Amino acid sequence: MGFVSGSTASTLRSRLQLRCCFPNKSVFVFLTLSQILVSTPALQISIGIEMAESKSLRKPVFTKVDQLRPGTSGHTLTVKVVSTMMVLQKGRADGPQVRQMRIAECLVGDETGMIIFTARNEQVDMMKEGATVTLRNAKIDMFKGSMRLAVDKWGRVEVDEPAGFTVKEDNNLSLIEYELVNVVEE
Repeated sequence: MGFVSGSTASTLRSRLQLRCCFPNKSVFVFLTLSQILVSTPALQISIGIEMAESKSLRKPVFTKVDQLRPGTSGHTLTVKVVSTMMVLQKGRADGPQVRQMRIAECLVGDETGMIIFTARNEQVDMMKEGATVTLRNAKIDMFKGSMRLAVDKWGRVEVDEPAGFTVKEDNNLSLIEYELVNVVEE
């Protein structure tokens, strides 16, 4: 049972979701007006609790480089870094702008092909030549008609143990040029 002060009773009645804190647990509570019981001097809430721990996380589905398509997202890949080239470096650590902005284009690949990965800021440090990295929640961005792989703030770049595969260097997906065509049906 969670207790809430009487002054917040009116705001609770209008909400469908409430976060209650119990010792060692944080629980989201969903309630309807029929589930609210009023007692004095506090509002007492009778609820059915669905614990956050009961939901299990789903395992990631790993994608190969040759399966990537324009405009797709949510990819998890394990790739090797073939080469890294710094494209942009702005800001100085000793100047008024402490935050640096760095962008590097890294050629990464697996046993099915290669693609250019755009690394930003702290991702640049992880993209050393020969390193094996896992890209989680990666997306495909289009740049000048070709595909680029990127990981934004909703994704993660992790350095892994060296992989046992060799990169297929004759299938570079970033060299394929795409064109957006509007189809008019009559």
